[in-house]
Amino acid sequence: MKYLLGIILLSVTLLNCSKDDDYERGNWVSRSIFDGVPRSNAVSFVIDNMGYAGTGYDGDDYLNDFWQYNIDGDYWVQKATFPGVPRTSASAFSIDGKGYVGIGYDGLDELSDFWEYDPITNAWTQKADFAGGPRMSAVEFAVNGIGYIGTGYDGANERKDFWKYDPTIGEDGEWTEIPGFGGNKRRDGATFVIADKVYLGTGVSNNVYVTDFWMFDPATEVWTKKMDLDEEDDYSIVRSNAVGLSINGLGYIATGYSGGAVATLWEYDPSIDAWENITSLEGSARQDAVGFSTTDRGFVLFGRSGSYYLDDIFELLPQQEYDDED
Repeated sequence: MKYLLGIILLSVTLLNCSKDDDYERGNWVSRSIFDGVPRSNAVSFVIDNMGYAGTGYDGDDYLNDFWQYNIDGDYWVQKATFPGVPRTSASAFSIDGKGYVGIGYDGLDELSDFWEYDPITNAWTQKADFAGGPRMSAVEFAVNGIGYIGTGYDGANERKDFWKYDPTIGEDGEWTEIPGFGGNKRRDGATFVIADKVYLGTGVSNNVYVTDFWMFDPATEVWTKKMDLDEEDDYSIVRSNAVGLSINGLGYIATGYSGGAVATLWEYDPSIDAWENITSLEGSARQDAVGFSTTDRGFVLFGRSGSYYLDDIFELLPQQEYDDED
């Protein structure tokens, strides 16, 4: 009897181990397909639990349409057309209930114009031009009522400067350069914000993927170097044209380009400065996608895979078990 009981207990133990070994954390759920045309290199921001996305390139045309995604209702509504010239690789963020879109590339020139969107009036107003000059493929973020744009490409060189925008100064707001970023020049990097700290990494410079990773504290305007993205042998975070998200105090780098479009997803824990690979995007591998996140929800949408442009949207549920049926 003792021998039989031992076999049963061993079998249960092996079964449980098998379940643990097969467990894959991170799940993606397909949401309402975008109502507009497929595109890459769009912009996005969030205001009051509504996602906004627009501009970009569809393989033939540069775009200036703009859309609102109702996160709770899972549907799209077209909003007022962005009044600047149609463009790709622009930058966008939101501050105190307003959205801001500017810079980018119109097919001929890099751009420096900058616009404010009011969701209450569904209207756009031109603001002070970006003081860093014409630029595309920059990174952007907003913290505590201030927006930031930095790095990118000016038509001749990759850049590493950063500028902050205060919408409360004057009628059109004011741009001021902030000093001290010690990282590499880059274009097509990615950022995410956790607890009012900004994390910046990925991108390409001189046709080489950059590996440095940084934290920015807006309160002190100091950049702190974190562990490089290739520090560990099993890390494969290095890429360009990726999406950065933050959900419940953790950061995420999703999709992008590394010798081809990729679907992989990496989760960053700022408390230990470490990354973990979790379930890849369940849709097509892609580059030039965009994303938006609230405190507890994150989404990846659009992009392209080779010459195929995409209009799908996926929600990331990072703490759920992978489910290929949803």
